[in-house]
Amino acid sequence: MFYLDDIGRYFLMLKRVFSRMTKGSVLRSLIFKEIDDLIIGSLGITVFLAFFIGAVIAIQTALNLTNPIIPRQIIGFASRQSMILEFAPTFLSVIMAGKVGSFITSSIGTMRVTEQIDALEVMGINSLNYLVFPKIIAMLMYPFIIAIAMFVGVFGAYIAGVYGGFLSSSEFLTGLREEFIPYHLVYAFLKTFIFAFLLATIPSFHGYYMTGGALGVGKASTSAFVWTTVVIVTSNYILTQLLLS
Repeated sequence: MFYLDDIGRYFLMLKRVFSRMTKGSVLRSLIFKEIDDLIIGSLGITVFLAFFIGAVIAIQTALNLTNPIIPRQIIGFASRQSMILEFAPTFLSVIMAGKVGSFITSSIGTMRVTEQIDALEVMGINSLNYLVFPKIIAMLMYPFIIAIAMFVGVFGAYIAGVYGGFLSSSEFLTGLREEFIPYHLVYAFLKTFIFAFLLATIPSFHGYYMTGGALGVGKASTSAFVWTTVVIVTSNYILTQLLLS
């Protein structure tokens, strides 16, 4: 659990991550590997989830429009707002806390159990920079996934709304363009960058400082998922208060 000393160790870990940098050519190859594992490897599940989340938003909005005075294009408006403001950046980040977070924790935790981290330190390599820094840089590509999720989610809402017979294509597109505020995209991608940093560092912390041998890897992965989710949800509330109030 995150006790006060764990919070202190977390910030100490961040300080060590950005000190005694590993050789540039080595870091470059590690970063590309992490992009493939963390970003490209998450693209499929993200697109799948975003499509059906958008479809469900459209259907539920349509089924709750019982007042004939309310125009049907509100379905397109609600789908756009829901995907951009909350479902794509926050809900999918919680899902990624399970997929990406568990992968990071287990991979670093396994290295801890097999004493590979100790071997890096013996060779004079800053193990935290070697292991965590490439993950942080790779996760800077995370907003790219969220941008795709936003598009696919709105497309899923269009398919469900139009081909489900709830509204016409022109009505959906009218609602989609209605009262669009560009700042909402700034808000969404700003918190996505923060979530990306949390997704890279909190699981790394749990994996790096895990104890208990092979059994501890599973416990650390579970703990990393729980605390990454808690911090993401809490950060989402704080950022929403600061940026949208």
